[in-house]
Amino acid sequence: MTLADKLTASRLIMAPVFFLVYFLPSWIGLNPLAAVVLLWGLFIASEITDLLDGRVARARNEVSDFGKLFDPFSDTLVRITYFLCFVVDGILPVFLLVLVLYREFGISFMRTLMMRRGIAMGARGGGKLKAVMYMVAGLVALAAQSIRLLNLGETVFQYTRWVSVGLFTVSVVLALASFLDYYRVFKASAN
Repeated sequence: MTLADKLTASRLIMAPVFFLVYFLPSWIGLNPLAAVVLLWGLFIASEITDLLDGRVARARNEVSDFGKLFDPFSDTLVRITYFLCFVVDGILPVFLLVLVLYREFGISFMRTLMMRRGIAMGARGGGKLKAVMYMVAGLVALAAQSIRLLNLGETVFQYTRWVSVGLFTVSVVLALASFLDYYRVFKASAN
């Protein structure tokens, strides 16, 4: 495994840890401040490794077909994990998560079919923009959860929650638009 692949793999570890830490306060009575600090650390670390893995691969001339598939798989797993936490907690609406899941499974299916043709479909511009919006929506949703955990006021929580829903809605629209772009590339590869 290259250094870039190790950075990518770290997100596969951080995703279930985020899930556990997210629900630990209510399960075992963990100090809410400790939970907030841990959640922010995991969130920031996962997003930084997402930013760095591709740069490291290009800088070290280690770009590979494996990395082109492993990186988006890892990204999807970590983001689905934190979106699921926010949905279970009532911060984000479930129907938007379902659209994200349909999009992500559809892209994975197309990538698999393309690999059978010997083509590794890496990230595209629309997919990268969608990823940035996923991160921003997740950041604001985590801020809402932090406000709730630290009892900083229901009004502040509700305002932050609605901003996160708005950002998540925008990210889902971008995700669906990028799906159409990936589908266009997939269809062109069949010719």
